Amino acid sequence: MKKPIASGGEILLVAQIAAAISIASFFYYLRHSDLLLYGDAVAHINIARRVFDSRTPGPLQLGTVWLPLPHLLMLPFLLSRWLWQTGIGGSIPSLFAYVLSVTGIFRLVRDAIPAGRMDGEGLRSSPESRFTAWFAAGIFALNPNLIYLQTTAMTEPVYLSLFIWAVIFFGDFVRAISLKQNADLPLLKCGLSVAAACLTRYDGWLLALVLCVAAWMVSRRAMVGGDPAAGLSSMRPKLRKLFLLAVACPVFWLVYNAAVYGNPLEFANGPYSARAIEHRSAVVPHPGTGDLSVAFTYYFKSAQLNMGEEGWRVFWVSTLLGGTAIALLFQRKLWPLLLLWTPGPFYMCSVAYSGVPIFVPVWWPFSLYNVRYGVEMLPAFAVFTAVAAYGLIRFGATRKIRLVIAILFVSLTAGSYVQALRAGPVSFKEAVINSRARIALEERLALELQKLPLHSRFLMYMGDHVGAFQRAGIPLWQVINEGNHRPGRRSSDPDGLWEKALQHPAAYADFVIAFDGDIVGANVEKREMRALEIIRVSGQAEATIYGTVKNQPR
Repeated sequence: MKKPIASGGEILLVAQIAAAISIASFFYYLRHSDLLLYGDAVAHINIARRVFDSRTPGPLQLGTVWLPLPHLLMLPFLLSRWLWQTGIGGSIPSLFAYVLSVTGIFRLVRDAIPAGRMDGEGLRSSPESRFTAWFAAGIFALNPNLIYLQTTAMTEPVYLSLFIWAVIFFGDFVRAISLKQNADLPLLKCGLSVAAACLTRYDGWLLALVLCVAAWMVSRRAMVGGDPAAGLSSMRPKLRKLFLLAVACPVFWLVYNAAVYGNPLEFANGPYSARAIEHRSAVVPHPGTGDLSVAFTYYFKSAQLNMGEEGWRVFWVSTLLGGTAIALLFQRKLWPLLLLWTPGPFYMCSVAYSGVPIFVPVWWPFSLYNVRYGVEMLPAFAVFTAVAAYGLIRFGATRKIRLVIAILFVSLTAGSYVQALRAGPVSFKEAVINSRARIALEERLALELQKLPLHSRFLMYMGDHVGAFQRAGIPLWQVINEGNHRPGRRSSDPDGLWEKALQHPAAYADFVIAFDGDIVGANVEKREMRALEIIRVSGQAEATIYGTVKNQPR
């Protein structure tokens, strides 16, 4: 009987190394108070927290724009007030996802690269194939941008782990079909992975479609190839499971939005969607609006910047394209790896048609915004760079030449990452630059909130600055906010707690916090309030703390 190419001990070693990197980087960024730099990370943590810490607790607090699985994963860790305030509770799922992703990249390449040789003890991997798997895992694991993101509550690390394992199980399915083995279990695992991905980020919806089409084509090809037992007729029940799992989660989210908000596409065109936010805030359309080619160039540039500084572009792009060409032209069995390109068309369409801007520092408008989205191409860069190295090593006439090629690839990767660390990972710089004014405002607001009487009740729109209450350690059940509606009703429901409090703040709250231009400042009944404190921070809307009629100035 053939033995596996790599033992479970090797996978365990990869996981242990990944865990060490994950924990070390986590403590580094925790020590420097960098876990909550991203406003989205703060929002994710507090969406999860308000499921149980709210005036109207329950699953409807999960909201609409962001998919629910990341919030559900971090929710148990946020029961602790300390884990909530520090942001650690939101980081824990990302840390686990990082380890799963690294081991997934290793397994994906190890199983995809052609097996080595047979000896008296069974099937052994060649030095070249083992190097390729380790090299791919190293490129992925040591990427400075991913190392930072996996210490935060951002959803990219969780999605990457599910994305990678969905591709792994699909590859298992393809190999099972080619070997005329039972493909039920790999296809089921693939379906479960992609279903979870569909509940993590909308990228998963396109991944689900691509995987379903690819699985159907594999089954069709098996039937045409003269293997009716493995063909479409016998595969139909297996494919049905994959299709149902792939479709179930997007359908669930559409039904949820229709039931709660009266609009199945509330997440895409509602008042809190990316399209609506850009419409309210953008002076001119962002680059790539309505133009797929420009949208792709901006996204691909963000992917390159997540791999290294601008000077390393030629190395990363050439190895990515070289490895892809090898899979397309010379190693056709590697074709399932092409699924790693899926983020490209997704973000190309998102930038062009869904109001999702990506700003890179080297092109107009010469700033940093959503550059982190490029990290989702990291699996493709890691795997295809390793495949390119494998292809060149195979052409080496002598062992010395093969060793030189391997050292060259490792050295160039290390050089790129070292320079990125010195300059600062671009996703980390994005978080730092875009957080300065917000954090300054929230820190000042938190100080003022802590001066107010204990157990005070507040009225505030929390979509932008919920971090002030998190910093002050004030439970969210003390804050009436835009999420406090009657279950199953639209946000315009006049009988909702939020709407009632806006009309009669003195009856429901002790203090009101309003920001220039927000819904509270525009709609609250000001005759029942008196200004106590005004907070001004450059680059942020002015914040005013009001006392209701029963709370006179101190």
